[in-house]
Amino acid sequence: MKIGMLTSGGDCQSLNAAMRGVAKTLYNNTNDVEIYGFLDGYKGMITKNYKLMKEEDFSGILTEGGTILGTSRTPFKYINEPDEEGRDKVAGMIKTYKDLKLDCLVMLGGNGSHKTAALLSQKGLNVVTLPKTIDNDIEGTEMSFGFQSAIDVATRTIDEIHTTAASHSRVFIVEIMGHKTGWLTLHSGIAGGADIILIPEIPYNVNEVLNTIKKREKQGKKFTIIAMAEGAISDEDAKLSKKELKEKIKTYTFPSVAYQLSDELQKRAGQEVRVTIPGHVQRGGIPSASDRTFATRIGVEAAGLILRKEYGNMVCIKDGKFSKIPLEEVAGKTKMVNADNELIRQAESLGISLGRKA
Repeated sequence: MKIGMLTSGGDCQSLNAAMRGVAKTLYNNTNDVEIYGFLDGYKGMITKNYKLMKEEDFSGILTEGGTILGTSRTPFKYINEPDEEGRDKVAGMIKTYKDLKLDCLVMLGGNGSHKTAALLSQKGLNVVTLPKTIDNDIEGTEMSFGFQSAIDVATRTIDEIHTTAASHSRVFIVEIMGHKTGWLTLHSGIAGGADIILIPEIPYNVNEVLNTIKKREKQGKKFTIIAMAEGAISDEDAKLSKKELKEKIKTYTFPSVAYQLSDELQKRAGQEVRVTIPGHVQRGGIPSASDRTFATRIGVEAAGLILRKEYGNMVCIKDGKFSKIPLEEVAGKTKMVNADNELIRQAESLGISLGRKA
């Protein structure tokens, strides 16, 4: 049995744990398996840049963050355009697959990477995928690995902001990763005890944010913590068309949405406002124990699909149980936070403001 393996898109914690879960299960359940690791994502498959992995390559990597294979982004919207060397990307990947006589390609990646995986599956390649992203926004699965570790990092940042915010009676905005979805901000905001949580799916009203700050002041609470997703948007901007918003963003002089909100609050809140951005720290470091366990289990399930020749599927978890979902049902879809989500309701019941008008 010959298996190709690659990690695609942004990195995260537990990629190595997931690959280890796949490899160890295959090694333990078949006497003859070869694993070819493509370096730097789909790029390695396009350029035929790989290494034949040894069983020991998958030892000692459970606790390592990042990916031993390296990763890169190969945007799906450019997948049919030649690469920098003029190569046909799709044809290159198919040729590499066939030249190595692979039985299956294992891909660990997020939304965009799954579009490419689905395309390769449609082209006749045997593909099995694992959902990877700190954003937890892959359709068809309740959880993706990397998410729990990123929550821990973002939560620790919010935790450590509390003391300095309280000491100086300041408003602090902690900008959390998440361009399109707010799962990471929502979970870490609740876990870290944020007073206001702003996510892309629920456009915020600046006056509501101010009202929450003033309300806390009247209650004798001299500081406010705002957990803000990097893709959060005001209700004013949300009314604009994509073209209008794009033109407006060009006029901004702020490095990010947190600084834009900070400037507005600084002028109107009567308190000092500071911004903290943990950035790529959220992707790095040692994976959490729960993430290692989840990634290992999802790797075992992926190996099971390979052994049973159930190709064309992504391993997923539904209602707390591992399952599979066809790639065509996953590709091109993003799991958003619904405004009436149970977690949203519970957050507001706690008195946390989502920045929307009552």
